[in-house]
Amino acid sequence: MLVELNIRNFAIIKDLRVQFTRGLNLLTGETGSGKSIIIEALGIILGGRGTKELIRTGEEKSFLQAVFLVEHLDKMKSLLDKHGIEIEENRLLIISREISLHYPSMSRINGRTVTLSILNEITSNLVDIFAQHEHQSLLNIVNHKTLIDSFGDKDFKDLKLGIKIKHIEYTKEKKALSQMNLDSSQREREIDLLRYQIEEIENSNLDNEDEVELENEFNKISNIKSIKSSIEEILEEFNSDNYEKISVLKSINRSVGILNNILKYDSNLKEFFDRLEDINFELRDISDELNHYSENMDINEEKLYDLNEKIDILNRLKKKYGNTIEEILKYKENASNKLEKLLNYEYEIENHKTMVRKYEKELNDLSLELSNKRKIIAKELEKRISYELKDLNMGNITFKVNFSKNSILLSDGFDIIEFLISTNIGEDLKSMSKIVSGGEMSRIMLGFKSILADYDGIPTLIFDEIDTGISGRTAQVVGEKIYDISKKRQVISISHLPQIAALADSHYVISKRLNKDKKINTNIVRLTDEERVIELGRLLGGVDVTDTTLKHAREMLDMTKKIKK
Repeated sequence: MLVELNIRNFAIIKDLRVQFTRGLNLLTGETGSGKSIIIEALGIILGGRGTKELIRTGEEKSFLQAVFLVEHLDKMKSLLDKHGIEIEENRLLIISREISLHYPSMSRINGRTVTLSILNEITSNLVDIFAQHEHQSLLNIVNHKTLIDSFGDKDFKDLKLGIKIKHIEYTKEKKALSQMNLDSSQREREIDLLRYQIEEIENSNLDNEDEVELENEFNKISNIKSIKSSIEEILEEFNSDNYEKISVLKSINRSVGILNNILKYDSNLKEFFDRLEDINFELRDISDELNHYSENMDINEEKLYDLNEKIDILNRLKKKYGNTIEEILKYKENASNKLEKLLNYEYEIENHKTMVRKYEKELNDLSLELSNKRKIIAKELEKRISYELKDLNMGNITFKVNFSKNSILLSDGFDIIEFLISTNIGEDLKSMSKIVSGGEMSRIMLGFKSILADYDGIPTLIFDEIDTGISGRTAQVVGEKIYDISKKRQVISISHLPQIAALADSHYVISKRLNKDKKINTNIVRLTDEERVIELGRLLGGVDVTDTTLKHAREMLDMTKKIKK
């Protein structure tokens, strides 16, 4: 459940903090006081789109935070673990959004930065917002199937997922078949091109080549003069013997002799003698091997030409087929497979047709199974909705779920589902969008929400002025229905109707006023019992709240106490 909401520097809100309770939390206030802004802020916290225009004028950033108590942790634990989000023993989930003028918005859950997709995935299990115009979604029959499916159990959802996965395979096969359906001239052109590409790569003899070795060998041969010259310079240092300088080898050899002469005076010098003698032998070996290496280095113009040509060919192939020898050879492998399929065109196309037919049958069978499950749900839903509508003072309405079959196999089956309705006994069933008013649509949607509260397990429901367009007895029954839902779930509702406000377990008033900086600021307070009487009086009588109005308000509160019992 939603425990606390903090909003800073958002629209006309400077700094607002409110704590909610279990049951029915009711928000009232004059038009323009900021009621819907609070719900909008909550929507952004839950993963909605937050724009820079919503930052309070004169501020650098907005900060929005909601604190949730996760009462059924077992349902959320695996989802939180999946995204590496830790939750303490107090079971609190702290979700925040920060919108900045200069930086991208940030989303955090218990201090961990998350993406909007992760945020939406998690919060969809915490809150369901029923906005003022959400009932209009019932006018679009595309949403009717979605509503039916929302009542499905785990087996239903698993079946639906299986159809979706199977449909992906089906679509792949259809695409492959479509690509095979080339005209003969186009197919021949494709075959010629593939043959040329394969032959070009094969003629390069890259299979056993190592690109690094090629480059190293080319560098060695093309710079052989420089290499020989440098080795000769080293050998000169090792072996030179002229009056200007003594060679390295002769100098070390002389040092070995000197040490050998004085060993008889100091045996501790033996270690140095041995090491220097080892160096002497090692340098003589290096000198001999370098000399041998240099003598065997010949400038092979033919080999240099061959290497240069190989590297040119490799660079040309890179431009066409890949950045490395491995990628070029992989391209050849794929081209060979494609060529084989084109050469075996008749076999391949028949194979794809067989697979398409196989997937079509499997999808039809699964879609039929899904359709039967939907029809069972629909029958139960018709009974439940009829009961709910009767409860909502719409007893003459007949509600029916109509099924028809789509000729196209879709990823969620072949059903086309439409809600039909008759507003009076004996009248024909017609499309809901053609005969139902806005007020009636709100009540029908409320009926759906009431039933869903038993299925989806979402702990908090938000109702944003869904009572628009109703009054009198209808307002009373809508209020009682919202209160019934609040017995199973936490409900936060914005309303302007006293009949609904009187049923609240916690009543909050939202107001706006000018602060010291001459800027409008929104405030929220939880009302005491006496303050509730005054607010109900305002809702009943408008600007002029008389003693009679206040008496009526007290009577309403007394009456709701009896209803709650």
